[in-house]
Amino acid sequence: MAGTAASQGSYLGSKVVVTHRYCAAKFPKPVKLPAGVSQERARLIRETANKWMNGSTIRYWFFDKPAKYVGAASQKEVVRKAFAQWKALGIGLHFQEVASRDRADVRIAFMDGDGSWSYIGTDVLTRRADPRTMNFGWSLTDDPAEGADTALHEIGHTLGFPHEHQNPFAGIVWNEKAVYAALAGDPNFWSKSTTFHNILEKIQPDKVQGSRWDPNSVMHYPFEPGLILKPVKYRKGLKPAGGLSARDREWALTFYPGTVPATLPQLTPFETVPISVSSGQQTDFAFKPIQTRDYEFRTFGDADSIMALYSKRGVGAKPLAQEDDSGHEHNAHLKTHLKAGEEYVLRLRVRYAKPAAPAAVMVW
Repeated sequence: MAGTAASQGSYLGSKVVVTHRYCAAKFPKPVKLPAGVSQERARLIRETANKWMNGSTIRYWFFDKPAKYVGAASQKEVVRKAFAQWKALGIGLHFQEVASRDRADVRIAFMDGDGSWSYIGTDVLTRRADPRTMNFGWSLTDDPAEGADTALHEIGHTLGFPHEHQNPFAGIVWNEKAVYAALAGDPNFWSKSTTFHNILEKIQPDKVQGSRWDPNSVMHYPFEPGLILKPVKYRKGLKPAGGLSARDREWALTFYPGTVPATLPQLTPFETVPISVSSGQQTDFAFKPIQTRDYEFRTFGDADSIMALYSKRGVGAKPLAQEDDSGHEHNAHLKTHLKAGEEYVLRLRVRYAKPAAPAAVMVW
């Protein structure tokens, strides 16, 4: 993601020579919503697309075979430190390195020459022929600053964050001919399609977090002179400050706040409990059944939400049941068999809350 050496090339003149190696993110399929969904509702639903449930434990694993996927101990350590840096922001996600592939959500390879990339957020859970969900295609230790930023950038994608330079609020006007020509050559060797989807294509405004552009975000590429025409101040090149920016921290804590109540509100069968959080926020509930039987959980009211039930003993693991009712007129509904005396946690991320409209959750 980050730059390797001093920028080269004269801007608005001869051919631009790119020295930076870039991440080619693997983007999920667009969220398709039913006809008639309002613009504001669609914006809020898409803003939270592919974000994890706050409180989740994301388990990562480094390939131990085949040899082409295996990284040196020093490369792995850079990635471990990057996970620790994201966690040090105070976010409510947890990261755990695991020893086996079948326990991992994130599977990390170091295939040289295949570029550095990651899938976006919970899209890492989609099954594919390629077992990797993240790859580092160049050394993370030759240039320590670049390597650290590359690892932070790819993990940022895994947390659900897109490329910041594709933010439509940036107002970037590209020298498109120069961009395509520069990225087609060494060291990226990108096709026109890869260049378009990772640099020139604008993110839909309703997918963007906030309304500001952050050129210092770790999710922003650096660019040599001659690639940007506007804003004029960046004609001579743009280089992010490096590391996690203040806005990176702001948005990480917006979606994954670290403050968790010591005691969760308790659900009691056949009693409605108000859902009192705003769009994009999450609320959690505890439930301890007194009988072993099937239980149903349902939301009520004008709100889109993703609802997931976890065993408290494995609360960071995959949910026992989950449903997302976003964009639809029915409410989220779960039915699953629970054991008496066991403790469970119900998590609700409200993706869209209709203003002044009450919403609630009930178990029976």
